[in-house]
Amino acid sequence: MIIKELKTKEEMLGVFPVLQELYPSLTFEQYSIELNLMLPNNAYGQVAAFDKEVCAGVTGVWIGYKLWCGKYLEIDNFVVAKAYRSQGIGKAIIDFLKQKAIEENCSMVALDSYTTNFKAHKLFYNEGFGPKGFHFIHVLKDDALR
Repeated sequence: MIIKELKTKEEMLGVFPVLQELYPSLTFEQYSIELNLMLPNNAYGQVAAFDKEVCAGVTGVWIGYKLWCGKYLEIDNFVVAKAYRSQGIGKAIIDFLKQKAIEENCSMVALDSYTTNFKAHKLFYNEGFGPKGFHFIHVLKDDALR
C-alpha cells in the first residue's frame, strides 16, 4: 500500500469512484467544478492510499488557521473503499496526515464525522481523536447537501 499526496486536479479526478462511495449523488462534472473552486486557494489537497494502481482510500486535507488553535490540519471527506475497509488503510492515512501536520507546524489535526458513522468513530478514537464540541449547521439549501 502506498500513501501519497495528490497534487494535481487530474490526480484528484482519478479518485472520484472512491469519493462517490461516500457521496453517491456527486457527479464527475460537479466534482470537477468543486475542485476548480477549492484548489486555487492553495489550502486544499488530497491524500490517497493505493493498492498498486487502485485507489483504496482518499481524504481531502485543508490547512487553516483559527484564533483558538492557530495553524491546524483538517481531514475532510475521509473514505476507504468498501473492498478495503478494516485492513488498516484508514490508520495509514491518518498516520501520514499526523506526520504532515507535524511537518507543517500545525497545533492539531481536526475532522468532522457524521454522528451515525460508528465504525469511523471507533477508528478516530483509536487514533487519539476525541470530541471537542459540536459542529452546528443551519441549512440554507437542502438540495446543495449530499
